[in-house]
Amino acid sequence: MGVVIIDGTTVRDFIADDTHFTNSINEQFTSLDLNNDGVLSRAELRKAFESMRLIESHFGIDVTTPPEQLTRLYDSVFDTFDGDGSGSVDREEFKNEMKKIMLAIADGLGSSPIQMVLEDDDEMNLLKKAADLEASKNAAV
Repeated sequence: MGVVIIDGTTVRDFIADDTHFTNSINEQFTSLDLNNDGVLSRAELRKAFESMRLIESHFGIDVTTPPEQLTRLYDSVFDTFDGDGSGSVDREEFKNEMKKIMLAIADGLGSSPIQMVLEDDDEMNLLKKAADLEASKNAAV
């Protein structure tokens, strides 16, 4: 595990660096596209969100959410990502929604730095990638 210190500027700078941000999004998209068809299905996106356990835990404590409520929530998330209503999420739709999520995180963080403990081997974590990019820029100075 590693500890990183980030604030809203760290996240915004990561998004503004289009090459790094796009490469990171493409890596994440590819890892989620389990059948390699170039789009994310409802099941693939749900599996990704289930693996993050964002909904089934509350500050590290497991909570019981009725399955039908989870299905409605995951369907709602999918519908948000599927901007054109095609029934699948392409790379551009995924990038657009992830950008919105990251900007919301940046807004929430503001200018107050926070410490985050992240798994060293979590190469798909966009906040870790943002911190790594900032660290590489600071090292070059």
